This record gives sequence, C-alpha cells and structure tokens, in this order.
Amino acid sequence: MADGSAIYGRPMNLRTNPPPIPFIDVAAQRRRLGSAIDDAVITVLNHCQFILGPEVRTFENDLAAFCGARHVVTCASGTDALVLALRAMGVGPGDAVLCPSFTFCATAEVAALVGATPVFVDVDAKTFNIDVKHIAGAVETARQAGLNPKAIIPVDLFGLPADHAAIRTAAAADNLLILDDAAQSFGAKCDNCRLGTFGLCTATSFFPAKPLGCYGDGGAVMTDDDDLADAMRSLRVHGQGSDKYHNARIGLASRLDTIQAAILIEKLKIFPDEIDARNAIARRYNEGLNDVAIVPGMPPGMTSVWAQYTIRVQGGRRDVLAAELKAERIPTAIYYPIPLHRQQAYKQYPVGKGGVAVSDRLADEVISLPMHAYLDTSTQDRIIDATRRVLGK
Repeated sequence: MADGSAIYGRPMNLRTNPPPIPFIDVAAQRRRLGSAIDDAVITVLNHCQFILGPEVRTFENDLAAFCGARHVVTCASGTDALVLALRAMGVGPGDAVLCPSFTFCATAEVAALVGATPVFVDVDAKTFNIDVKHIAGAVETARQAGLNPKAIIPVDLFGLPADHAAIRTAAAADNLLILDDAAQSFGAKCDNCRLGTFGLCTATSFFPAKPLGCYGDGGAVMTDDDDLADAMRSLRVHGQGSDKYHNARIGLASRLDTIQAAILIEKLKIFPDEIDARNAIARRYNEGLNDVAIVPGMPPGMTSVWAQYTIRVQGGRRDVLAAELKAERIPTAIYYPIPLHRQQAYKQYPVGKGGVAVSDRLADEVISLPMHAYLDTSTQDRIIDATRRVLGK
C-alpha cells in the first residue's frame, strides 16, 4: 500500500484539479456558529462598553470553570500574557529564564522584554517538548554566566502538554518558578487535568489560528495565586492602583477587547466538541501515515488539542513532500525551520549544558499537515493518500 493507490480499501481520488484545502479552516467554524456570533457582537455594539465590558468578566469566569483555575486574567495577546506573568512573578535583569529552543520566538522574546536572559534547553524528539533531563544542565550554565536561575517556561508544543510532573520536580530542585506556555495547547489534559493549573501561571493565546481563537489578537493568564492575579490585573491597565489615575506600578496597555470576549464566549461552548474532532482526525492521520513517516506520539495520561499535526520526514525528503503536496493543492507548513538558538535576534543568548542537537535535527525534519476540527473524512483521505504516495516512492 506504500504507493498510495488506495487506503482503507477505497480508491484514490484521481481528479486532476481538486479544490484547495485550507490549512486551518476558520470559515467552516464561522458557518457553524452562524448567528450566535452575530448576536454576540451586536450586543456589544449596542451597549458600547468596548474595553473591559461585561463579556470580558463573563469569559474569564467561563474559562476558569473550564480549566479549573482560580483566576483568569485576559489581555491583548498571548505574548502579553507571558509578559504579564513574568512581570508579576518579579522576573527581570540578572535573572535567567529557561526555555526550549524548538518553539515560537515569543517564548524567549518575553524573557528579553522584561530584561532577563533566556537560556535555551533542548527538547525531546518524540514529543517536541522540553527535555527534562537538560534542565539541571541549563541551570548550571546560567549560574556559570553569573545569572540567577529564576524561572522556566515549558511549552506545550503543537497542542501536547509537556511532562509537567517531571518539570515540577526538576524546577523544585533549583527553586525555579514555572510559567507554562500553553499558547498552542489550551484545552489539552495532563494527568486528567486540563492545562491551566500547572505551574505558578499558565499563559495562552487566542490568535485566530489557535484551537480556541478569536477574530483578532487576545490572550489570558491563569493562576491560583490571588496576589499574582491582582498584580496582573493592575499591570494590564498601566499599573493601575486604586483608580485609573493612581499608578501603583509600571504597566502596559493590554486588555482583551469586549467584542473578542463575546466571540470567545460562543466559541468556548463548542470547544469540547472540536477537541474531540481534532483527536479523531489525528488518529486517522496516525493510522494512515505511521509506516511512511515518524508520526506524533501520545504519552500515557495526556491528551492533545492538535494545534498542529506534525510529522517527521527523514532523508532530506521534506521539501519534496511539501512541493508535491502543494502541486495537489494541499498546503503544509514548517514549525519551526530555525531553532531559537540560531535566530539572529537570539543567538547571543546561552545554550544549556548538553546542547540542542535534537532541536537542530527537528528543524530539518518537521512538516505539518492541515489540521482543524472540520476536515471531513474524504479530505483526510486525500491528504493521507497524497502523503503516502510521495513518501512511499
């Protein structure tokens, strides 16, 4: 079956000009939600409380109930969510913040933005998440550089939680504060608990392409710490104190606008159903591709929200796969082609003891296929068949 001529006993679609497949189909979800979104937006347009209106508090309460966190503080973006958390945690100049090198730049960017120094840690080849075995070495590297190891930002990459139990143990050994970067993974579970309560704070993003996305930028921080929550609510409004003209601290303007909150309230209602659909699609992908590519694994006790479905293609064939799928109007993406330790903006920062060889290797092998909750089975089969046909040659 390696030639891809058929899969699951069905003949391959041989149309010479098939329709393009969206990589992430936000429009399909929009059609499902229909008038619910329109009505939610119109309500905000009628009451005109566009900044921190009542829907913001409602959404924060709904999100807290969904993930089990005591507090949710919404803000203007997932990047701002990380900044607010680090600022509230007291991370700044002279501090080291450990983060994986194989991730989006925002994870390291926020450490630099608060004046701290990111220290890059390698990842596990199977999960793409931070390799716990390298944490102690990164702490040693930070100390040798004269830095105070203050925090660690594990990333739940592509929707899969990191090994939070092991991270908690490793962090405790060196008194590291944990800020979980769940920008791609909100809704996933670790040890039967939804992300949002692992670490001192958890940050997420509502960028439109995320599994739970709004129609613009947005983010949130979850925490069980009352003082941190109060500090972040102040920081997001210019460090506001007792009133808007009393500045208790230096802050920033970072608020989730009310229209986006209203949209997210409606999206959260269907989110569990969409998570189930994503997992069903990922299972079919795995079944159809496991003998022609390295497919993503699922450690025991975890679930993913599959922000991306990412395979590894070895032998230098990734570019061939991308080109041939593009010719068949099947989009792909590479997350991430350059690890952070090699990026122009970050290559001056230290790499933890033990190196980042896995991050370098993954950057040459990973490729992501279309993934969203509205991929029907015929479209899934088209993607699987085409991928098999290329990799089976």
